[in-house]
Amino acid sequence: MQHRYIAIEGNIGAGKTTLANLLAEHFQARLITEEFADNTFLPKFYLEPERYAFPLELSFLADRYKQLKDQIASPDLFGQMIITDYLFIKSKLFARVNLNEAEYELFSRVFDIMDLHLRQPDVLIFLHAPLATLKERIVIRGRSYEQNISWEYLQRVEDIYESYLGSLQIPIIRIDTAAFDFRWEGKKRKTLLDLLSMPLEPKIHYLEFQ
Repeated sequence: MQHRYIAIEGNIGAGKTTLANLLAEHFQARLITEEFADNTFLPKFYLEPERYAFPLELSFLADRYKQLKDQIASPDLFGQMIITDYLFIKSKLFARVNLNEAEYELFSRVFDIMDLHLRQPDVLIFLHAPLATLKERIVIRGRSYEQNISWEYLQRVEDIYESYLGSLQIPIIRIDTAAFDFRWEGKKRKTLLDLLSMPLEPKIHYLEFQ
């Protein structure tokens, strides 16, 4: 296998965890999924974002760092393949969206120190979907605190991801998930699996389906 560490990213409701589970099962990989269910700040943030944004982002930063540091801090060339449903940089991107300037400056200083100790993935799969599709998926999965997420907030998250992708120096597979049902065993999934088995240049590789 060409890529030993694959990370998946995208907006809220893009399908990150669904794809991570499917790829981990296919490749018999170690699956690392984000631990957010026990974060007591998350429901509070959606009710009072200005009050709870900073403690929320700090708590996610600490949790993500510990999880990744414990499991993938150093390369393991002969070990099991790793699939994650997030990048560590996610903390900084959401902090940019949610924090004021003073909070973000402090947060960035802490993040940059932690980031030095973590390994970059070999390839990133970025999942894109129209905002309407994201809203539909958020409703379907039924997390009560997410139901009032605004179109504006989803657009801000999308914009910060798009800006970040252009700075990455690793291979990126960009997928339009509005036209791709990961659960479907067929040609579309095979196209992705074939791509993951190949050497990839450090640029954006577009995987689009009609």
